[in-house]
Amino acid sequence: MRILVTNDDGIASPGLEALASAARSAGHDVVVAAPATEYSGMSASLAAVTTEGRVVIEKTSIGYAVAAAPAFIAVIAVLGAFGPPPDLVLSGINPGANAGRAVLHSGTVGAALTAAARGCHAMAVSLDYLAAQGETLHWETAAVIARDLLDRAAAAPAGTALNLNVPNLPSVTSLREARLAAFGQVQIQILESGEGFVRTDFLRTRESPVPGTDLALLAEGHATLTVLRPPSEVVDQAIPHQRRPAAPRESRPHEGDSAD
Repeated sequence: MRILVTNDDGIASPGLEALASAARSAGHDVVVAAPATEYSGMSASLAAVTTEGRVVIEKTSIGYAVAAAPAFIAVIAVLGAFGPPPDLVLSGINPGANAGRAVLHSGTVGAALTAAARGCHAMAVSLDYLAAQGETLHWETAAVIARDLLDRAAAAPAGTALNLNVPNLPSVTSLREARLAAFGQVQIQILESGEGFVRTDFLRTRESPVPGTDLALLAEGHATLTVLRPPSEVVDQAIPHQRRPAAPRESRPHEGDSAD
């Protein structure tokens, strides 16, 4: 199977290299193409930096460094920019969980959803890391679980993408299918506002996640897997018909008027 590995943290991210190595160790044909710089929080943005109308692509020892967001990279990969189109797009490994409905804003997940929307199988991979947990990031833990799920990702229903989150632990043995929590691990909050400005920050969510959701299961030490679908129309929903203007009333002759 031909696999594209990308991310939103940039070509130099150790998570990217760990994910690519895991896919290669499973015997797959792997090509790496990732943003030249960080594009976190870009969702499915097709942002790209052009020079004289061209998006710059630099070949590095790791793979292709592209002056563009990960979703853009997924699109051009499917179009054959890096050789034969991939059978599977892997995005990650992101340092930090991409869980709950906050996946809407994730560049990691955005690349996977964009690939799925283009008819390619895809999986986003994230490591549930917070600074308070210490300096060590267990990339290999997430990489091993992702490698074991490659066949499942390639067999997922058309038009869907898998979202894998793995606890930042030396070893994780359990994988649970999970619903999306109503929020992410962090939420944007206004710290200060005044005339002509606002100051915000992303702060840890204080609410407790609902049992069975990805955030709740991650907190219990389980890896979580959620099947996501790119934006699509909602069917079987009653939408009121547009009101049509009333037809003009037929005029009648006044009494005493003669009609020809």
